[in-house]
Amino acid sequence: MTKYLHVLSIVGARPQFIKAAAVSRAFAEHNRQSDSIRIEEKIIHTGQHYDENMSKIFFEELAIPQPDRNLEVGSGPHGEQTGKMLQRIETVLRDENPDWVLVYGDTNSTLAGALAAAKLHIPLAHVEAGLRSFNKRMPEEINRVLADHVSDLLFCPTDTAVKNLADEGIAKGVRQTGDVMYDCVLFYTQKAKTIEKKFLQKLDVRSKSYILTTIHRAENTDDTNRLSPIVETLNEIARDDCPVLLPLHPRTIGYLDKFGLKFSVHVKVIEPVSYLEMVALEGNARLIVTDSGGVQKEAYFHAVPCITLRDETEWVETVESGWNTLTGADKLKILTAVSDQKQRQDITPAAMYGDGHAAQAIARLLAQTANS
Repeated sequence: MTKYLHVLSIVGARPQFIKAAAVSRAFAEHNRQSDSIRIEEKIIHTGQHYDENMSKIFFEELAIPQPDRNLEVGSGPHGEQTGKMLQRIETVLRDENPDWVLVYGDTNSTLAGALAAAKLHIPLAHVEAGLRSFNKRMPEEINRVLADHVSDLLFCPTDTAVKNLADEGIAKGVRQTGDVMYDCVLFYTQKAKTIEKKFLQKLDVRSKSYILTTIHRAENTDDTNRLSPIVETLNEIARDDCPVLLPLHPRTIGYLDKFGLKFSVHVKVIEPVSYLEMVALEGNARLIVTDSGGVQKEAYFHAVPCITLRDETEWVETVESGWNTLTGADKLKILTAVSDQKQRQDITPAAMYGDGHAAQAIARLLAQTANS
């Protein structure tokens, strides 16, 4: 007799759409191979990222099943946004009564989904559990810590993540699955090959002749004492023969205007790109400068040197391996790191993030709970 496992996946931000794509594919693969246990997934989109470039295009491009519900929460202060999500997710959970709630990463959508499930005593699984920057001024750090402490299954991407949880007294339900994002990069890199030549031509850049940059974290964008030296440094390192290519996050634009900051002509500012376009840009960059946790890791997967505009990172393995450099917003540190990293030719990523089958491991572990 076939058993059915009802999983409700909660997503809301761009990185979560990408991770959910891999897990949804793994669920479908499991269902094709198993007659005894079928995983029935419904996707709830909180609406945290809601514009065309940051949301809809990802569902279309990554072939993620369209959300069963869109809560349309939109933007707002952390407390207000999280509160609206919590209220609306709770209503959905009461209606659906799933066997599992699945949350991803460390956004406000993650926290709201985790709290709603915990308060209704619905089993909770957290993808990308155990990450720590140890900086509690970061909203993401608060979100991930709280989500981990109410989760029943904790899918960790690395051994370091497992250790972090053990240090906090969490051992039950902890599983080292590898990193879902590594699955995604392996899967989508081949697809990106079909568009990269035309896309680079459109942007008028050549492979390995540009520095790819992303800036979006509040600690950098909201503080003129950090954003100003970052802009100044990017203007200084951008040249005719090696421009800086910057897909600009919507929230960053407002703060550039607020602080009266402008980029030089050699900083090519473009609109946010799709995931396939980002994969193409990352793989062809000479160097990546970012404050994004996901982009740090993807740089590593693509064997591209990385400079991180933060004072700490949850992806400590990339720094310990010697090729990702933390600089904060310090101009001299950034300039030194750019000079050092551009000379490197010995990048050989080690297998620190699994074997590219993390999503299948997650599907298998969830399916096993149907027999418990």
